[in-house]
Amino acid sequence: MIIKQFKDDPLAHYSYAIVSNGKMALVDPSRNPLQYYRYAEEQEAQIVAVFETHPHADFVSSHLQISQQAGAPIFVSKMVGADYKHRTFDEGETFKMGDIIFKAVNTPGHSLDSITIVAEDDNKTALFTGDTLFIGDVGRPDLRENAGNMKAKRVDLAKKMYHTIKEKFKDFPDEALVYPAHGAGSLCGKNMSSDSSSTLGNERQGNWAFKEQTEEEFVEEILKDQPFIPSYFGFNVDINKTGAENVQKAMAVANFQLMTTEVEKEILVVDTRDEEVFKNAHLPNSINIMARSENDKFETWLGAIVKPEEEFYLVLESVAKFDEILERVAKIGYEKQLKGIVTLSAEVEGKSDDFDLKDFKENKQSYTIVDIRNKSEVEEGKIFEEALTIPLNELRDRQDEIPAEKPVVVHCAGGYRSAAGSSILKSIFENTRIYDLSDDIKKFS
Repeated sequence: MIIKQFKDDPLAHYSYAIVSNGKMALVDPSRNPLQYYRYAEEQEAQIVAVFETHPHADFVSSHLQISQQAGAPIFVSKMVGADYKHRTFDEGETFKMGDIIFKAVNTPGHSLDSITIVAEDDNKTALFTGDTLFIGDVGRPDLRENAGNMKAKRVDLAKKMYHTIKEKFKDFPDEALVYPAHGAGSLCGKNMSSDSSSTLGNERQGNWAFKEQTEEEFVEEILKDQPFIPSYFGFNVDINKTGAENVQKAMAVANFQLMTTEVEKEILVVDTRDEEVFKNAHLPNSINIMARSENDKFETWLGAIVKPEEEFYLVLESVAKFDEILERVAKIGYEKQLKGIVTLSAEVEGKSDDFDLKDFKENKQSYTIVDIRNKSEVEEGKIFEEALTIPLNELRDRQDEIPAEKPVVVHCAGGYRSAAGSSILKSIFENTRIYDLSDDIKKFS
């Protein structure tokens, strides 16, 4: 059994190809399937199965496209009620591929329909645990209250996760390999390790979820301090239940315009350029969500700030970024919302207000300070006691809480989010000076 792990860094998502005797199976594939096709060619293998551990919330899967293009069946739990053609795969059901036997284990907790895919041959056992068992943590149970049409209460799911961890993995050996769908940086859990895989023995020793505890203690621990839920999560669950359309076809309809000086004024503009470039010139109604490299969590913040089905224009630094940024938009299923993709003319103005750091240090009382960090960050300690606290993902909906009489200074923990936050407020408050503290926040924390 050959196992190839693929990582999508911005979403901290892991997907997998498993190869045996010229056959290949895929687990939880990303939106664009071309990387898996290239690997199949390298291995001279035929894709014969696509496994979905559950309908994911944080990315759009290519399971339907792969099935249509490779002729491979999709295996998914009957609990999903999938709208696409599929084979049900629940406990007691198996699939043989070369020397590998695939089995399903129903592992509810993150969602009611979660399964773990077990792959066994004569040499090893591998557990593809989806969003159930992570390295150092387990999947959060609070997404399905708000995520799409597939509702479930968080406490009920937390209890199911407790029993899943206690009962569903107990018969597997310590040396069984654990391959999760996410790692550190994902919003699908809270304390995940940076390790990309583990063994079940290591998890039994080091993962808090396996320690001796009551159901009540487990539920309390798993529900506390979970990160925020971006607005696009439910949208993606519903897309994945139905099956997304071919990503190459979906991206091909994007309207592209060079050297633009204006767009429709009532339509939101998402500007992906570096904050310093943005502050020198940008279009009205622009939000600066930077996508300079894979280190920027562009997908997450696009889906947290822009609502599903809300139309927007996309501003690129260069035509060289076209394919990359468009694909990142498509990862979360937002490509249909694009009114157009543009580069800007040198004639565009829209300069941001210059910030006087010295005056701010000496006269903080003359400013309204807005802390846009997440709730859990603020609970660890406020940087400015007098600051209003409104998480970035809630800023557009809570603008009325911000007084407009004084200049406003926006800060986060390092500078990336404050570029987005200050640009949101600048597009709202026409007659108030809006400043971005940016990475100068490090001088106060």
